[in-house]
Amino acid sequence: MPPFSFALIDLIHMASLTDSHFELFDLLPVFAVDQHKLDDAYRTVQAQVHPDRFAAAGDAQRRLAMQWATRANEAYQTLRDPLKRARYMLSLRGIDVGAENNTAMEPAFLMQQMEWRENIEDAAAAKNIGALEALLDELRDEERVRFTKLEALIDSQSNQPASEAVRQLMFIERVATEIGAQIERLES
Repeated sequence: MPPFSFALIDLIHMASLTDSHFELFDLLPVFAVDQHKLDDAYRTVQAQVHPDRFAAAGDAQRRLAMQWATRANEAYQTLRDPLKRARYMLSLRGIDVGAENNTAMEPAFLMQQMEWRENIEDAAAAKNIGALEALLDELRDEERVRFTKLEALIDSQSNQPASEAVRQLMFIERVATEIGAQIERLES
């Protein structure tokens, strides 16, 4: 067994493929992840399990290294994105956000959705890139406010309100993407 295999063996003894993403990177399971600690922990894990380090190892070790590298990549991508992190944290608590089939939202947010949609249609029809950019700025501001509220909801274990907040943020993200596409279309 090559000497570099000890890193993989050490990691396997420290963690399990079924550990939470937070446990994998030795982070506290809170919404406000320290990005520098996450980045450092990810690099440390990747340095230990990167498949290139196991090119001369046996098939089993190469497969295990690939599983760990894949696991580390998925965990990192989830924790670095606040919306994915929120969904993941809720799933750890047994809460399915149900964004695909649960569209129930508070009436004020539904009215806001309709207003945003109308403003997008009007600005796109008028080919008004400035109005679309202003709307995108408004959505980004709204997103920041809602992420602050989401952090408090998740950290206080208010799971159902957090789940609704995640669905709202997912909608805002979709609308922002649509606005970006409209702007690109008008600019080209």
